[in-house]
Amino acid sequence: MGTDIHFSPLALTHALPFLPLAQGDIDYQVDRRGEPGLIDELLAEPTTKVVLTRGGLVAVPRGQGELVDYENVKMRLATLPGAYVSAELARYPETVAMFLGSYAGARGESVVAVDITRAPEAGVPGVGGIAGVSGAAGGVLGTQDSGTVDGALGKNGISGGAAAGIRQPGNAKGNGGVAAAKISGPLGGVPDSAGQGADDAFDDSVGAPVQPLAPKPTLLQQAVTRFDWVDLRGFAPHANAREAGQATSAITLSIWHSRQRFCPTCGAAVRPALAGWAQRCTNEADGNRVLFPRVEPAVITAIVDGHDRLLLQHNAAWKDSRLYSVSAGFVEAGENLEHACRREAMEETGIKLGEVRYLGSQPWPFPASLMMAFKAHAITTDVRVDGEETMTARWVTRDEYTAELIAGRMAAPGRATIARYMIEEWLGREL
Repeated sequence: MGTDIHFSPLALTHALPFLPLAQGDIDYQVDRRGEPGLIDELLAEPTTKVVLTRGGLVAVPRGQGELVDYENVKMRLATLPGAYVSAELARYPETVAMFLGSYAGARGESVVAVDITRAPEAGVPGVGGIAGVSGAAGGVLGTQDSGTVDGALGKNGISGGAAAGIRQPGNAKGNGGVAAAKISGPLGGVPDSAGQGADDAFDDSVGAPVQPLAPKPTLLQQAVTRFDWVDLRGFAPHANAREAGQATSAITLSIWHSRQRFCPTCGAAVRPALAGWAQRCTNEADGNRVLFPRVEPAVITAIVDGHDRLLLQHNAAWKDSRLYSVSAGFVEAGENLEHACRREAMEETGIKLGEVRYLGSQPWPFPASLMMAFKAHAITTDVRVDGEETMTARWVTRDEYTAELIAGRMAAPGRATIARYMIEEWLGREL
């Protein structure tokens, strides 16, 4: 007598082997963060590498910012000597130094990130932030909440990108990177030789009081124009694993410091603490409480039915009408992760979920999310979108999805997103 055997569509599910923002292998050395004078000590060591962040962007060597639109190219972080940076930190207390950690081995390299968002620009005393943006905080990428965790999945989904001077990539391949920010501060120029030639002796203006020269830009001020500045989503897919991890930590911390400038409990000003991984409230009457970065948990779910079709949806937050991705949303207070997956699927598409399996996680510091990926089996298949957050949703087979991509009717999520690798796990190949 024969027996029908039914296999779960999740039976062959594998954990995601690679995620671009989850590659760090650095030793955080948490026990050292409270050491007095740690940053100065590290900067005096020749093996310390210093990387820069500004306005939610990382510094890369000049010219590399143009590479984010291309595939199969490599990028690296721009670095400065620690000994030079030490004096700059004393000059600009507005900067934030962050000890990212160290690596084992003969060199024993340590990495310090310095956020110069609030450092005064050359020629503009006391003015920080990104040139061309009114207000220092206004130009910090990732500081504007889009209201949804998936609002920045696509290459065009960066809130405030145009205002920050960020060129959106427009290549036909849809790599999903974010291009270099062309940031230029009002650097004081070197005066020319007008009024100093021999013929000028006949001009009675010669001999007039000489205007004082503009002060020479400091090292950190020169960095604004000497380096290209790129978004993490554009940098990570082109970087090696170590520098992708360093950039992720640096951007995550720097955005938090830019967003939280006052104690959320008493409203007093805060100052960096624990080597940049915390803040300390300046209100002695309230105990100078220590504050740690806020992490906002979010779930993202690849939903498949009994025929192993994948549910793809287009959300209202995405500017690219061709962009389709998987279900995602923030975890509510007091909610577990699996319940959040089921609730989001029901709210957005009307689909009821059964079995849910964990795939992996990666930080998404735009501004402070931790994306936790799952794959789930749909018990129902009748799609009913909410029409507010989710505009359209449909089931696709592997062949149908491939045909939609080739025809240009659909676009995949960007190369830095966890959604792209979830779709690849289902598809069985790279996009």
